[in-house]
Amino acid sequence: MTTKNLLVELLVEELPPKSLRQLGNSFAELIVTNLQTQDLINAGTQKTVFASPRRLAVWIANVKTQASDKSVSQKLMPVKVGLDESGQPTPPLLKKLASLGADASAIPRLKRVQDGKTETLFLDSIVTGTQLNEGLQNALDAVISQLPIPKVMTYQLSDGWESVHFVRPAHGLVALHGDDILPVQALGLDSGRETQGHRFEAKNRTIQLKNADSYAQQLTDEGAVIPGFDDRRAEITRQLTAAASQANLTLLQDDSLLNEVTALVELPNVLIGQFEPEFLEVPQECLILTMKANQKYFPLMGANEKLANKFLLVSNIRPSDPGLVITGNERVVRSRLADAKFFFDQDRKKTLESRLSGLDQVVYHNKLGTQGERIQRVRVIARSIALLLGGEALADEAGKATLLSKTDLLTEMVGEFPELQGIMGHYYALHDGHSEAIAHAIEDHYKPRFAGDALPRNTVGICVALADKLETLTGLFSINQIPTGDKDPFALRRHALGVIRMLIEKELPLSLDFLLKEARLAFDDKYPATAESPLQFIYDRLSGNLREQGFQLQEIDAVLSQSPKVLMDIPKRLEAVRAFEKLPEAASLAAANKRVHNILEKSENSDEPINTSLLKEPAEAALFETLQSVKSQADRAFDTGHYTQSLQTLAALKEPIDIFFDNVMVNTDDANLRTNRLSLLKLMHQAMNRVADLSKLAG
Repeated sequence: MTTKNLLVELLVEELPPKSLRQLGNSFAELIVTNLQTQDLINAGTQKTVFASPRRLAVWIANVKTQASDKSVSQKLMPVKVGLDESGQPTPPLLKKLASLGADASAIPRLKRVQDGKTETLFLDSIVTGTQLNEGLQNALDAVISQLPIPKVMTYQLSDGWESVHFVRPAHGLVALHGDDILPVQALGLDSGRETQGHRFEAKNRTIQLKNADSYAQQLTDEGAVIPGFDDRRAEITRQLTAAASQANLTLLQDDSLLNEVTALVELPNVLIGQFEPEFLEVPQECLILTMKANQKYFPLMGANEKLANKFLLVSNIRPSDPGLVITGNERVVRSRLADAKFFFDQDRKKTLESRLSGLDQVVYHNKLGTQGERIQRVRVIARSIALLLGGEALADEAGKATLLSKTDLLTEMVGEFPELQGIMGHYYALHDGHSEAIAHAIEDHYKPRFAGDALPRNTVGICVALADKLETLTGLFSINQIPTGDKDPFALRRHALGVIRMLIEKELPLSLDFLLKEARLAFDDKYPATAESPLQFIYDRLSGNLREQGFQLQEIDAVLSQSPKVLMDIPKRLEAVRAFEKLPEAASLAAANKRVHNILEKSENSDEPINTSLLKEPAEAALFETLQSVKSQADRAFDTGHYTQSLQTLAALKEPIDIFFDNVMVNTDDANLRTNRLSLLKLMHQAMNRVADLSKLAG
C-alpha cells in the first residue's frame, strides 16, 4: 500500500491566545486518532503539531492512500427467522441483506453458527478499505465538531446565505498528501496548496506549498512565520534571556505569560523599553501586574529581586529601526503605571480602619451575610486559635489583623486589580503604622492560594488564615454548598488543603474537633443543627494529598480510619506504619488483628474487666501476661509521640497471639469464659490500634 506524508492546515483569523496551544494539540490529535481508527495510519505514527495565531496544522508521516481491505463476518438473524421450512430466504432476511448491499445471490454463502442456544446466520464479506480523501473528510468533520473551543463564533460564508460555527472565521484549507492535493472540504472551504505568510513581514504573502514536507521551511523562508508553537516559544525564550543578560538584569519568569505571548506573535522580536524611575515608588507587585496583565510585557529585576525600570516586549514585526515600536510601547506603559500610582496615592489618604464600616455594605453571600459580618466570625475563630498557640498577646494581634484583613477590597487598587488583594492590605497597613506581623498576616491570610504556594510567614498569619478557611468551610457546608464532581465554585477543596497543610507543616497541636467546634460557635444560633460537618471532607482531601506524596492507600486507610484529630501527628504515624510493615512479625500481627476485629464485630459489646481467675488455658494466661507488659510500653511510647517505637513493641505479641488462636476457643458455650475472652481480645485490639488500624494492612 502506497504511503506518503500528509499536511493539513486550517488558516483562520487570530485565535484566542490563552487556548491556542490546546487547540493546536487537539486539532492534531483528533485528525491522527480518526485516521488511525480508519486504518489509514499505524499506531505511533510520527506527527508534528503546528499552531500560530492564524493557523492550526499537523504533519503526519506515512499516511496510506487507501486502507487495506478487511474480511468481516456480519451477524444477521436466527436461522429460524431468516429461512423458512424449505430453506428459502424470508422477507426479513432479504431486507437485511439489501441493507448491507447484498441480494438473494448471497444466500448460498451464508454460514450457520451456533450462537449460544440459537443457530444464527452470518454473512462473510470483504469490506473495501477507506480512501484517504474520504477518511480525511471524516477526520475534518470530527475536528470541526469536537475541537475544545472556549467560545464558538457564528459567521456567514461568502455566499451570504450559509452560516457556520467555529472558534474564528476560516479563510483557507490545505490538504497535501505528498505533492498531491486531497479534495476535502471544511467550513465552506475547498482544499488546496495555498497558504499565507506574515501579514507584514512575508516575502510572499501568498505561498504555494510544494508538498507536505516543505510546509515549515516555506513558511519560515517565504512567509516569515515560525509555525511551531514550541519552536516559537523557544525562540522567544532565547531572545528574552539574551536581552536581559545584555542589560545586566534578570528576567522575571512566567510560563503562563510566555505561552500567551507565543500565541500572539508569528515572528517574535524582543525589544527593551523603560519607564521613569519615580514609578518604582509604587509597590512592585502593582507595576509587575500592570505590565504583565495589560501589556504582556516581561518585567526585569535588578539586585535583591527589586523591580528595575526596564521591561522586555515581544513585537510581531522586525523594522530596521525599532525606535517607533519601543517609544510607542513606552508611552502606553507610562499611562498604565500612572494609573497605578494614582490609585496608590489615593488609597493611602484613608486608613484601613476607616474602611471597616464599608464592609457592612459588601455582600459576602446572600445566606451568610456581609463581609463585615464575616470578619467578625473569622475574628472569633482566630482569637480562639491564637489563645491556644500564644496566649492573650497573640490573640489581640490576630484579632486586629482579622478586622483589617478584608478592608483593602474597598481600595481603588484592588478594585482595578483583584489579584492584589492582601498584598495591598500589607502595604497600606504598614503605611498606617501597624506592626509588620499584622501587615504580613493581612497579606498571608489568603495563603496557600494554590498547590505548592507558601504558607503564612508568622503565627499571626497562621491564626487568621486558618480561621478564614475554617469559617468558609463551615459556613458554606451549613447552607449545603458542597462541591460535587468537578464543580467547586467556592474553592472549598483548596481551603481544606490549606487547613491540612498549615496544621501538618507548621506542626500545630490543634485538634480538628476543636477547630470545627469553634468555627460553628462563631455563627452563634445561625448554624443549623442539621448542617453537615466538613470533617469528612477534610479527611478525604487529606487522603488524596497523602497519596500524592507517595503513601500507599492501605497505609493511609490504616491511619485515617482512626480519625486522628491532631493532623500534625499523621506523617509520623504513617512513617511508623511503614517501619512496622518491614518487621517479620507484621503480616501475622495484621492478620490476627483483622481476625480479632471480625470476632468483636460479630459479638456482643462487653465492657467487663478481665477476670484473671477465669484465664483457665495457659495460652490465654500467657497472652494476658505479655499484653500487660507490651501495652504498658506501647502506651508510654504513644503518649510521648514515639509512634514507631509504639508499633514495634507489638512484635512481642506475635507468638502468644498465634498460640492463643491455636489453643483457645473464644466463643465457648460457657458464657463467663466467653465474655472474659472477648474482653481479653478487646484489650488487645485497643492496644494494637492506637497508632493505626493494623487490620487494614492485612492482605
